[in-house]
Parts: sequence; C-alpha cells; structure tokens
Amino acid sequence: MQPADVLHHATTPLTAPVYPVRATRFTDREYLNVVYRTDPDVLRAIVPAPLRVDEPLVRFEVMKMGEVDGYGPYVESGQAIQVVFDGEQGEYLHAMYLDNFAATASGRELSAYPKVLGTPGLRVDQGALVGTLDRGTERVATATMAYKWESLDLDEAKAQITVPTFMVKIVPNVFTQGLRASDLVRTEITDIVVKEAWTGPARLQLFQHALAPMADLPVLEVVSASHIVTDLTLASVQPVHDYLTAATTA
Repeated sequence: MQPADVLHHATTPLTAPVYPVRATRFTDREYLNVVYRTDPDVLRAIVPAPLRVDEPLVRFEVMKMGEVDGYGPYVESGQAIQVVFDGEQGEYLHAMYLDNFAATASGRELSAYPKVLGTPGLRVDQGALVGTLDRGTERVATATMAYKWESLDLDEAKAQITVPTFMVKIVPNVFTQGLRASDLVRTEITDIVVKEAWTGPARLQLFQHALAPMADLPVLEVVSASHIVTDLTLASVQPVHDYLTAATTA
C-alpha cells in the first residue's frame, strides 16, 4: 500500500473498514423520551460554555434502531441537556451508551458523539413501554411509559427530536501530549418522517454507577414523555466554537 493510499482510509484496520464513510440513514428508529427536571447547579457545572442552561431539563432517551445502513439494528441510550447557544435552543449530548461497536467507533471518530459501549433495551411489558440501560451486569437506568396511551401531534413529535444538537469534539495530539483540536460542534437530524407518536404517564429511575454516572443528574420531576417512530438521516457535524483559540486569546 502506497502512502497516498493510506489517506483514502478513515480508520483502522486499513484492510478491514469498521464503518462506511457517508451519511447514515435510519429506518424505523424508535424513541422513548423522558424529559425531567434536575438540579440546575449540577447542570451548570458540567455544561461547557459558551452553551447556556436556562431551564434545568434533561431528556433521557432510549433509541431502538430498526435498521441502520452499514450497521444493522442496535439500541442506544443517553442523556441530552437543554441548552441555548447564540440565541438558538438545542440540546447538549452529555452521555450515550450503545450495544454496537461500529456505531460507537464511528460516532466518536467521524463525529463527536460521546458514545460508550453499554447494554440498553426497549420492550413492551404488560402495557408499559420499558427502556433500560445496563453497564455490564449492573442496572444504570429504568424508564417506563404507558404504551401508546395518547396520540401525540406528529409535528410536535418532529420538533422534539429535530432540535440542534451540540457536542464537544476533542482530538488529542499523541506526539505532544496536548490537543490537536477541541471544538464545540453542532449537528441536526434531516430528511425525517415521523410514522407514529404517543405520549403518556412516565417514570424514570437512575442508579449510581462510577462509569455511567447518569444519576449525577438526579430526577426531581418528570415533565413529559414521548414514544416516537421515525425514519431519518443524521447530518455531519459543523464546528461552532474553537476552545483552543478561545483559551489562547483569553
């Protein structure tokens, strides 16, 4: 393999690609969302500026991917914090756990998703939609919602899951032990088709775990819940703030 050929590969192993380098289409992506109120001081301590926290709201989500181009079905769970950036309402992705290595690697390498391997699940149990997250053999989160309790307006459902998403992209410099890049990036969902949308009563329990500290954002009040089935595409990330430049000019 010639040096120029190496540049045509996005990741290693060079002879066994882990994921396709293109936009990813999701078919029958099923969401369980539980929005809850938490401690505002905790949020302000962990959300990086220039993002701003106005309302101390967190969205716990479990996403069951029915079919994903290049990856196949998998399940993902995480926490997204409501934030404002430059006057725009959005969400800061705090943590994500999933059961697919290729999706974990591509999310971290090609984008900035804070993905870690875990074991999420989404199922129906005696009239309840149940979302769970385990780390190893230990339970981290359990969410329940009445199954298909009350229909939710499809436009409202679309608005819930198409808000801009913000993440921090960090690229270490292994030669200097410093950083090559540290950016706040923005992305969004595109080409979305909402197939079903429901709402209903819900509950959420978070359990202490040193390596999956979701419970550090305590559940003070469940505000709303939704169950949404969609087809969608994830857009690529775009940088909106350079932390290295900001640090050197401060």
